[in-house]
Amino acid sequence: MLIMKEYLNRIVDEELKLRLEAFGATLIVGPKWCGKTTTAEEKASSVLKMQDPDMREGYLATARTKPSLLLKGANPRLIDEWQEAPVLWDAIRTAVDDRQEEGLFILTGSTSVDDRQIHHTGTGRISRLKMCTMSLYESKESNGQISLKELFDNPKLDIDGIMSDMKVEDLIFAACRGGWPSSLRKKSAEAKLIVAKDYLRNVCESDISTVDGVTRNPVLAELILKSYARNISTLAKKSVIYKDVSANADSISRSTFDAYLTALERLFVIEDIDAWCPAIRSATTIRSGQKREFSDPSMAVAALGLTPDYLEKDLKTFGFIFECMCIRDLKIYSQALNGKVSYYHDRYDLEADAVLHIGDGRYALIEFKLGSVEIEEGAKHLLTIRNLVREYNKKEKQVPLREPDLLIVITGGNMAYTREDGVKIIPVACLKN
Repeated sequence: MLIMKEYLNRIVDEELKLRLEAFGATLIVGPKWCGKTTTAEEKASSVLKMQDPDMREGYLATARTKPSLLLKGANPRLIDEWQEAPVLWDAIRTAVDDRQEEGLFILTGSTSVDDRQIHHTGTGRISRLKMCTMSLYESKESNGQISLKELFDNPKLDIDGIMSDMKVEDLIFAACRGGWPSSLRKKSAEAKLIVAKDYLRNVCESDISTVDGVTRNPVLAELILKSYARNISTLAKKSVIYKDVSANADSISRSTFDAYLTALERLFVIEDIDAWCPAIRSATTIRSGQKREFSDPSMAVAALGLTPDYLEKDLKTFGFIFECMCIRDLKIYSQALNGKVSYYHDRYDLEADAVLHIGDGRYALIEFKLGSVEIEEGAKHLLTIRNLVREYNKKEKQVPLREPDLLIVITGGNMAYTREDGVKIIPVACLKN
C-alpha cells in the first residue's frame, strides 16, 4: 500500500502560482534538498526528471538531437534538474515564443548555469523564482501570530503579550537541524540532525566538482566551509578567510580559493548579505563589504562539527548562528513582498543587523538579539539610525531619505511587545510572512 507523504505548504506556493499565470515558464532555483521538486510537482501536470538513472542517457541523447521532444506533455510540464541539458533552456524559450501561452513549463535546478551555455537570457519568457530551505513558520515551529505584512501595513498593530512556543533550546535544535524538508520526516532527533551533515559531505565530496566539471579537493572544500562558518554573520573580508584557510592547507592560490567560493555560491550553499549604504554620513564611513552567511544555519553548524548540547553551553557562538537563521526566515517571509535583506554598519559601530526593504519602498531596521539583556542596546542602535535619517532630511530638502517604517528587535525570547519609543520586540518564533 502506497503511503502519501503530507505536503507542508511553502510560502513560495502562491508566488509560483502567480508566475505561472504571468509567464510562459518559471525557473525555481535554490539549494539541493530544499523542496523545489516537491513544490513544483504540486503545480505540474506532467514531469520529466533529467536525473532519472534509468532514462538519463536517453534524455541527454534526445536533448542533443531534438530537445523539443522532451517538452511534450501536459502543461505545466516540470523539467527537473534541467541544467543536465542546458540546450533545454533555449528550447523552452522558443516553445514559449511559438505558443504564446502562460504556465507552460516549470524548471528546477540546484546550481546556477554559466550564461555562456545558453543563447538567450529568457527575459520576458522565463521567470526566476528563488526557493530557500524551510522557515520556522513553514516547519510549523513558529506560531505565526505576527505577520510582517500586517506590521508594514499597520505599524501600530497591537502585538503586546503574544507569546512564542519555542524555548532557546528549541531554537538551538531547529538551527542545528536546519530547514530541510526531509529532516522533518525523521522520527529521532539523531536522524534529524544527520541530514545537514550528510548534505555538507555531499557538497565537499561531489557537488563542488560536478557543479562546473572542475575536479576539486574535498578536504580543501571542507576547510573553506569551516573557516566561512567561523566567520558567519560577521563582516570578515575574504582575504581574512583566505589567510585562515592558507594556514591550514599545504598550498592554495587566491584564484583557486575564489573559484571554490564561486562554486559554493552557485550551489546556493553560501549567500552573503550586501550592505545598505544611505548617505546619512560621509560615504567613507560606511562599511560596504558583505556579511558572511550560509543559506541555512545548519550548514555552519555541520561545518564546525557542533551539536545542540555544545551550543546550549556556548550561547555566544549560537548568537551568530541565530542571526543566520533569522536572516533566512526574513528572506522567505519577505519574498511575496518583493523584499530584499541587507545590513547597515559604519565605522563608529552603529549597526542594524538587517535592513528589510520591500518592493514599494518601505523598509524596516532590524536587530537580532538572542537574550533580553541585549534588547536595550539593539533598540538604541535602531533609534540612532532613525535619528540620523531625520537629521539628514533637515539638511537635504530636495531628495530626502525615507524614514524607517518599522524598528524591530527579533529575539529568541518568549514575549512580543512594543516599547514606549516604538521599537517592536518580536520573538522569531512568532513571525510569519
